[in-house]
Amino acid sequence: MGLLEGKTALITGASRGIGKAIAVRFAMEGSDIAITNIVDDDEFKTTIKEIEALGVKAKGYVSNAADYADSQRVINEVVKDFTTIDILINNAGITRDTLLMRMTEDQWDTVIAVNLKSVFNLTKAVLMTMVKQKNGSIINMSSIVGVSGNAGQSNYSASKAGIIGFTKSIAKEVGSRNIRCNAIAPGFILTEMTEKLPENVKKEWTDKIPLKRGGTPEDVANTALFLASDLSSYVTGQTIHVCGGMLT
Repeated sequence: MGLLEGKTALITGASRGIGKAIAVRFAMEGSDIAITNIVDDDEFKTTIKEIEALGVKAKGYVSNAADYADSQRVINEVVKDFTTIDILINNAGITRDTLLMRMTEDQWDTVIAVNLKSVFNLTKAVLMTMVKQKNGSIINMSSIVGVSGNAGQSNYSASKAGIIGFTKSIAKEVGSRNIRCNAIAPGFILTEMTEKLPENVKKEWTDKIPLKRGGTPEDVANTALFLASDLSSYVTGQTIHVCGGMLT
């Protein structure tokens, strides 16, 4: 039996990268999967088919996680289609990197809305379902940049730091209902976005990492599996750094 047999997981922004790796890993452990994406493109459809091929129920929902009403709609649809939501992965996120002196108000507002407000939107929308079930695991995707800060990413850093504070607060609010809330702070993860960086930049990053390599989406997915499963039944309000020791 898989670690997530009989459970349903909702993962936002899961058409590629870390979100997709989590969806695939969870499906391999027996979880039914609901994923969201802001557009219904070929990449999204292909991901759904790949998950279904693993023998679990899978369905995709086009949704804007930064929109409060739309987030409630998606939660209602997932509950209708799957009956329960046992695991919520708040993974939707974007970057609009630039120095603060050049940053526009829109670049700030957009990143805060997609990265941070989305976590509020989906978590608030799913809570009643989890309270009724008297069970649930909420996992919020932060970043080591939310802990350490980074020049040229003040908007992104602020959004990811906010997620950590939000996670700790929600863990204290709903722990008595057997609902856990944790965060993952990935470091330098090798995704399509980082693969586009120049080789010298990638080398500069990896030289700072004690394990001397970039992480993979699967590294993050394995940590999410731990937090989603009963293996972490006494873990809540925590932020786990998946960074190869970069922040040690």
